[in-house]
Amino acid sequence: MTNTAELLKGAAELFPGEVVTQAHVRHLDLPLGAGRFALITLDNGLDHTKPTTFGPASLAHLNTAIDQVEKEAADGTITGVGITGKPFIFAVGADLKGVELLKRHEDALAIGKGGHDVFKRLSALAVPTFAYYNGAAMGGGVEVGLHCSYRTVSAALPAFSLPEVFLGLVPGWGGCTLLPNLIGADRAVSVIIENSLNQNKQLKGEQVYDLGIADAIFEGADFLEQSLIWTASVLKGEIEVVRPEIDRGDAWHEAVVRGRAIADGKVHGAAPAAYRALEIIDAARNGDLARGYEAEEKALADLIMGSELRSGIYAFNLVQKRGKRPAGAPDKSLARPVSKVGVVGAGLMASQLALLFVRRLEVPVVLTDIDQERVDKGVGHVHGEIDKLLLKGRINQDKANRLKAAVTGSLDKAAAFGDADFVIEAVFEEMGVKQKVFAEVEAVVPEHAILATNTSSLSVSEMASQLKHPERVVGFHFFNPVAILPLLEIVRGEKTDDAALATAFGVAKKLKKTAVLVKDAPAFVVNRILTRFMGEIQNVIDEGTPIGTAERAIEPLGLPMSPLVLLELVGPAIGLHVSETLHDAFPERFTVSENLRRVVEAGKRGFYVRADGNSAEPELDPEVTALLQQGDTVLTEEQVRTRVLDAVAQEIGLMLEEGIVAEAQDIDLCLITGAGWPFHLGGITPYLDREGVSERVNGKTFLAPGVASVPA
Repeated sequence: MTNTAELLKGAAELFPGEVVTQAHVRHLDLPLGAGRFALITLDNGLDHTKPTTFGPASLAHLNTAIDQVEKEAADGTITGVGITGKPFIFAVGADLKGVELLKRHEDALAIGKGGHDVFKRLSALAVPTFAYYNGAAMGGGVEVGLHCSYRTVSAALPAFSLPEVFLGLVPGWGGCTLLPNLIGADRAVSVIIENSLNQNKQLKGEQVYDLGIADAIFEGADFLEQSLIWTASVLKGEIEVVRPEIDRGDAWHEAVVRGRAIADGKVHGAAPAAYRALEIIDAARNGDLARGYEAEEKALADLIMGSELRSGIYAFNLVQKRGKRPAGAPDKSLARPVSKVGVVGAGLMASQLALLFVRRLEVPVVLTDIDQERVDKGVGHVHGEIDKLLLKGRINQDKANRLKAAVTGSLDKAAAFGDADFVIEAVFEEMGVKQKVFAEVEAVVPEHAILATNTSSLSVSEMASQLKHPERVVGFHFFNPVAILPLLEIVRGEKTDDAALATAFGVAKKLKKTAVLVKDAPAFVVNRILTRFMGEIQNVIDEGTPIGTAERAIEPLGLPMSPLVLLELVGPAIGLHVSETLHDAFPERFTVSENLRRVVEAGKRGFYVRADGNSAEPELDPEVTALLQQGDTVLTEEQVRTRVLDAVAQEIGLMLEEGIVAEAQDIDLCLITGAGWPFHLGGITPYLDREGVSERVNGKTFLAPGVASVPA
């Protein structure tokens, strides 16, 4: 039988680029006369910006460290073993760079087995073991601590999670088995399923303690010192750690049922990871650890060789890497400093923009509008949101005072914008209105000022065409809600110069947005794809397919919401306006639904009503269905799905031919960060490739083999 060292050596050969984590053992005498103690520190030799991970070579180093302390424990020369991390980082899990290179199921199985074989040695030592979560801990970093006898956590710990389900995996090094047996199935479902599917929500140190994952919590400043004093008290018998009894009856079953409901609500059965994790949690009820670990290894291997994880890693890399180094952005040295921002308009969108700019840039922000009442309302809205941040403890009183003082309003554009470096308009989506606004602004701003438009579909080039300096106009398209969705489509007009573009990218970075360079074309990226997508849904409904059939047809994609619920969020009037813009540009592909026009003219917010105002299950509004005029062509769910996906694949193919973005990866980055499309799809192009839609429609895949898929 292959031993752990041989297994890890073989696996390491498949991970040539691993950043190796060392496991340093040092010895110290515990306070209170509690004896000699071995402390293992996980450290990859880099600062906190390069978090510690576990690849095969890293696991091998930890295995060697455990060889040493195992012998010392057996000899009686140490009374306990602790494990901690370098400053600010405990460990953030498996090295995903290597996982995406794996081609064989048996190699994937070895990764799961290798982690288990090393970690479970900690629980088998002849002395108690302690994990000290001193900093960020995720995935395998959390799991190595679960194998210890006791755990402490720093109150300053900023991020703690089991994010595997979010990426398309399961916590496969003990997480699915050990966590429910430590804190109960319901709390484990919250950490493993609910938090993961809620955009990978992180826990803070206090929450880790409150959940019962950690047995003690200490302040960050002297965390290790206090943890060692506590450890000594435990070893001396002065502190007894009492954990609540786990309910292995109905409560366990109900927790798994709740987990399935959460997974159904988020991915609609379209992604397997959450369901595999729940199967393991369900089977862990009897506390059979060996059986649980075996199930974790199999699930891990199956998922590593599946499309969901490959798409998840692809999406993760897009957001973490490509999103931070935008393709086509000019040299950042060309960017001009921005020390004052102007916002034209004081409505809801303008107020959201003003709040974002003042929070992130911390410079004066001034709003203008057509009358004092609107200006006062806009400024008041921003001040009110700052007060909410204060109440939630997100900022202190001094910061709140400074931010509120920085946001002002004026009816006089010359006084407001005369010394502004960056002015963004957020007025009515009509070309004439925007051209007039820009002409007024250009007349009063300094020569170096950048003029930005938040248009969602209109031509930036046409907007700038009547100005003396069209080269300083740039598209700066945010997505609603501005505070939540990360995407910023930065649009280069025909005459936009590099300095304006570089400044826009510089501002986007300070705003902590994911910026993507987009060519000036109708509706840019997200709205163009969503309008084609929604347009085909609307077409099949207009032709006679029942609304329920059309909605259910899209469920296998596992999107965050159904098409008509999305329409309600966007607003039918905006949806109609964008479809009209695109119909004017591409009449052969984009239609304007007369049924949608009737809904808008009737003043309806959408196709659904909610009986109690906030029901989880919306019902079709009978007043809306009475407005609809449908044909008699009824399609099946499969026919609807084929038609919709074919349309989307065609549109993306054309957009890439037109050079709207640099590559298919940018399309996916836009949909993930601007429309909330799930990581398990990898955006859209991996899914279209996987389902054979890309080749059927365009004669080729969007991505090369091995990108968001298992390498050949």
